[in-house]
Amino acid sequence: MKLGLKRDEVKLVPYDIEWKNEFLRVKQEILNHINVDDEMIQHIGSTAIMGMMAKPIIDIVMGVDDIITIDNSIITGLKKVGFMRLGVELSAEVVFAKFTDDTYQEKTHYVHLVEYDKKLWSDLIFFKDYLNSNETEREEYLNLKLDYVQYNSSGIGQYTNHKKGFVKRIYAKRQER
Repeated sequence: MKLGLKRDEVKLVPYDIEWKNEFLRVKQEILNHINVDDEMIQHIGSTAIMGMMAKPIIDIVMGVDDIITIDNSIITGLKKVGFMRLGVELSAEVVFAKFTDDTYQEKTHYVHLVEYDKKLWSDLIFFKDYLNSNETEREEYLNLKLDYVQYNSSGIGQYTNHKKGFVKRIYAKRQER
């Protein structure tokens, strides 16, 4: 299993069962350094969807009580595990990344800090669970992703925008339940 993407690179690789094992390994590292309940750290994103081609980066969501005043022990613990806080400005989350080496050119993992059990947390977990249980939607999502990478190998913002309508449609299904 090879993880990592350079800045703004977009590449999909075949599903790898080892992604789950890597998530579990990193989750345990985080739990060893941060006093947080086990269920507050979850595997999300395409590497958490069975059979899904994905960018070779492990996405992890970690629940916190308040996104505005994050406990320093969380930031210190993530740093000890090798995560660096990114300068990404998002109102509902704080993003950390792990890199292949000290040049910080290639990211291998993300930790998304979000408020536990609030809207974004619930949407992210629902998206993963819904696609894992719905083959038709999973195939549609894969085709959407492949449509983008067929013509592009960069532009992470454009890639995300390309998928936005689909993602929002799936999030809306959570509200319907």
